[in-house]
Amino acid sequence: MIEIKGFSIGQEHYPSLNQITQRLVKKDSSIWGPDAQAEASIRLNWIDLPESSRDLLPVLDALCAWSRELKHNDFVLCGMGGSSLAPEVIAATYAKKLTVLDSTDPEHVNQVMGRDLSNTCFVIGSKSGSTIETASQKIAAEQELIKQGLNPVNHLVVVTDPGSPLDKQARESGYRVINADPNVGGRFSALSAFGLTPAALIGVDVSVLIDDAYDAALEFTKVDSSAVKVAAALATKQFAYFGIANNSTSLPGLGDWIEQLIAESTGKDEKGVLPVVINSNTNTLYPVVSFDGAGDYVVTGSLGEQFIFWEWVTALTSYLLQVDPFNQPNVTEAKEKTSALLTRWSESGVMTPEPIFSTNFVEVFAHSKHGSLEDYLAESVSNAGGYLAIMAYLHRGVDDQVAKLRDLIESAAKKPTTFGWGPRFLHSTGQFHKGGPKLGSFIQITGHTNLTWQIAGQGYGFERLFMAQALGDNEALASRNFPTIRFHLKDRELGIKELLQAARSF
Repeated sequence: MIEIKGFSIGQEHYPSLNQITQRLVKKDSSIWGPDAQAEASIRLNWIDLPESSRDLLPVLDALCAWSRELKHNDFVLCGMGGSSLAPEVIAATYAKKLTVLDSTDPEHVNQVMGRDLSNTCFVIGSKSGSTIETASQKIAAEQELIKQGLNPVNHLVVVTDPGSPLDKQARESGYRVINADPNVGGRFSALSAFGLTPAALIGVDVSVLIDDAYDAALEFTKVDSSAVKVAAALATKQFAYFGIANNSTSLPGLGDWIEQLIAESTGKDEKGVLPVVINSNTNTLYPVVSFDGAGDYVVTGSLGEQFIFWEWVTALTSYLLQVDPFNQPNVTEAKEKTSALLTRWSESGVMTPEPIFSTNFVEVFAHSKHGSLEDYLAESVSNAGGYLAIMAYLHRGVDDQVAKLRDLIESAAKKPTTFGWGPRFLHSTGQFHKGGPKLGSFIQITGHTNLTWQIAGQGYGFERLFMAQALGDNEALASRNFPTIRFHLKDRELGIKELLQAARSF
């Protein structure tokens, strides 16, 4: 059972939310207004997942038996956003090994795929198969398996919507296919086939997640339930920015999943709630939600309970904000910008601007001229109307020192500061950046690589795709005249050290 502490504001919203919970449990698609109804009508089956996902259990048992027979002991999930964040939390919570490839950085791709794959099982998770990151990763996995003399049929599992282009392609190729409920959106899919398939393969008893979620959801329609109280609080000005303590020992990484769910669902129409993932239970700038009992705002419960709880909270908060929680128009925009750049580059070659300033290891791309990295960081801080966003197109797991920049910048700016790994944040806070309140200042970090990894049949490699995603998002921000400065690391390790030194000294 979910238990909460500290959420006592927003009580004026309780009466209306108590009515909405009764409509939500019945999957009333009109809750979020007429403009959202069409999308909502095909996105509400997440409410039933704690019960309907039981039908997956025998299917997953058979899949796990197949995997054991082939002696898989290394599992790689290729997915983005909702298809990857929930499985990553599940694996960490149950102390199971799962490699999540949610990047197009060739350094990351090479680390995951440039090794012996004879005992590796790739899980390809995508509703349609059109997500460029996952589609490219699937091609790379197939090519590398073939290169190593392995049959991809024995090493790939596909999770997708029934009848999708990926579903048809995968079945024609002879792959194992698990179909997800098509009426569940990606970020609400933790308890669907997208979350449960990789979890089952790595040895998690997914029936526990489902059972816990089922029991928790029975409470949400009660008067002044925990879901009502937390949603009411999130819709207040006090929670316009709120921290999520990502240092939980019992639920490691849950904050990253909640960040994506709330930021992408609410960040549109110049409205939204922006979660800030931090490693502390308190912060002087904004309220912080924690999960292990310590702190002013606490939500306790098992992982299955947390999954369904925050999905309900997000749907209810979106009702109060009057936004459609199920669309993501600016995520689509980022994809279109990337595709346009790749097309231009295929015709004229890669065109990148000249830096306006350069040090030994860092190049700066900005509109104004300064004489030091400290001055450019100071400009980013001064441009922040409400928050700063650090967006690192680097190798998560290797270039992790760059994440220290978040605390340093937030301390100097005295403004909420988020940190996201590219391109995965494009499916998370990236929606909020462009669709939410126009109050952000953006620090983009890219890095040099000597690695090339061609994506068969595409005319480009991961190194070009990665840069196109970064510069495409840069264009999207610039087109809105949002203050954006890009720092390009000529040497990743030494460039990060330079940036951190600069941040410590201004």
